[in-house]
Amino acid sequence: MTARSTHGSVAAGRGTKSAIRDAAVKLFGDKGFEQTSLREVADAVGITKASLYYHYASKLDLLHAIIDPIIDHMHSVVLDLDRAARDADGVREVLRNYLRGLVHHRAAGALVLRDTVTILNAMADRHPDLIDDDRTLREWLAGPDATEEAKLRAGAVLAMLGVALMSREFAPGADNALVETTLLDAATCVLNARNSA
Repeated sequence: MTARSTHGSVAAGRGTKSAIRDAAVKLFGDKGFEQTSLREVADAVGITKASLYYHYASKLDLLHAIIDPIIDHMHSVVLDLDRAARDADGVREVLRNYLRGLVHHRAAGALVLRDTVTILNAMADRHPDLIDDDRTLREWLAGPDATEEAKLRAGAVLAMLGVALMSREFAPGADNALVETTLLDAATCVLNARNSA
């Protein structure tokens, strides 16, 4: 099979590089990163392995092409915190921006679930500031002079929003709008709830 006969419109319409990435997201999610060969990815797109190597030098480069946009989005949210208002609307807008990036990349969720250790290793090698970004965002969400409860709530909110990446696995019928609305409302409730005791 050739790219033209099976995926001609995909390769021509979105570009071969995007088609390779999309095929890798599906195959890595279904079979696992280690268990998927680059030949299988090339075959899924309808190109030769040599053509795949023209776009991605290695399987790890392909993995980074999937993961890097997620990390870059998280970093951009942290970089914009100085411009965000510390009121209820500002906090909700920061959460919405963070969540939209995760929802946009939710197709990679199966890969994240299946190969968590591989993903963490890949991110640690390439994104040493990821932990700092997470800490900065948690501290901002908790607020100045945060109580221990506020710190716990901020951490819980980020964990909750992370559900967006895995949402296709356990809520495959939920569209992006439903995922965003549901998780944003839930996260806002967790962050703003007060201890009733």
